[in-house]
Amino acid sequence: MAVVAFALLLVGIAAPTAYIELATRGHVVPVEAAAPAPGGEPSPILAERLDMALALWRTGRVERLLLTGNSDPYHDEIRSMRRYLTKGGVPERAISGDLDGVSTFDSCWRARGVFGIQRAILVTQGFHLPRAVYLARAAGIDAVGVRAGGGRWRSPYVWRELLARPLALVDAWVHPRPPLPAASPLAG
Repeated sequence: MAVVAFALLLVGIAAPTAYIELATRGHVVPVEAAAPAPGGEPSPILAERLDMALALWRTGRVERLLLTGNSDPYHDEIRSMRRYLTKGGVPERAISGDLDGVSTFDSCWRARGVFGIQRAILVTQGFHLPRAVYLARAAGIDAVGVRAGGGRWRSPYVWRELLARPLALVDAWVHPRPPLPAASPLAG
């Protein structure tokens, strides 16, 4: 019985992971292939994402940046990211922040439903990128992803990601869809 339970658990993790990897295979690209798309100090992993966002902005592959993350009074990622990017030369007018994107799913649906984004380049680490691209595409965004940092998988994020992928499928297939706006300054 324990072997069967373990096998079911393994399939419950492996099948969604394989599905998401295959569904996003053509949408995770190197920075050179990314087409143009309309607080305190950041953590090292967040700095890798911001450095890639700066590279995309400096090469003209993006004109605007939508920042998503935690923004509570004790841990304001949005403020930290905004400060990092403006120090890197991105003008304030090219940066928007989503203070309510509390999960990857929420951030993707809010990018489409609140900010009107239809095409995007997503920047995150390789372990998170397929799930982020999958959820963005499920939200109706023509999304590609660019990997930040060097490694494909990082511990301890591996376990978190393996557990998050089945939830991503449930979110994409079951969660109610928010209304979409007619237009937005970030649309495109």
